[in-house]
Amino acid sequence: MFTGIVKETGILENIVKKGRGSEITVKCKKILKEIKLGDSISVDGVCLTVSSFTKYSFSAYASEETLKRTALNSLKKGCYVNLEPALKPGDFLGGHFVQGHIEGIGRIVSVERKGDEAEVKIKIPEELLKNVIPKGSIAISGVSLTVSRIEGDIITVFLVPQTLKSTNLNNLGKDAPVNIETDIICRTVVSFLEKKDNLSIKKLIEEGY
Repeated sequence: MFTGIVKETGILENIVKKGRGSEITVKCKKILKEIKLGDSISVDGVCLTVSSFTKYSFSAYASEETLKRTALNSLKKGCYVNLEPALKPGDFLGGHFVQGHIEGIGRIVSVERKGDEAEVKIKIPEELLKNVIPKGSIAISGVSLTVSRIEGDIITVFLVPQTLKSTNLNNLGKDAPVNIETDIICRTVVSFLEKKDNLSIKKLIEEGY
């Protein structure tokens, strides 16, 4: 489990085909201080398991399925990736609960600077729209953001100065692919409602909503 608060942007040092998947090696500093084999790390929003590490980098295996369903497959050597170690008991929850399970790939429609901020429009898969609401949370390449507007299949989010400074979203241009994970709470409610017939206010109250 993660929070969508990026701790560091690492540099993709290498991506090597390994079996049906690939081994991804990321050069970084901060998160290496407490890293252990088997730890979960969010790489651009994708939960990966540390398979090895050195003083300067860590490596993790991305399966064939992960590469198919996420934007990791489009990463190039030398690019920046958002990094966040898994949430520990007692840690401050600064963003929202993020699983690191990518649901689809979005595309940057536009990035417009507005003073110290940036307005970003992102086209997301239509099947995910039911799990997205205005002012609700969404994770874009591992970054916890608030949905400002929804117009068709395009959502608008605003990046504050700190987000621009501390994530790779500042480097993305038009048509760039981004990993999308909708809010788990919204997904759970939608899933529950879809499975229920003859809903009523009374039934919702009885179910704890």
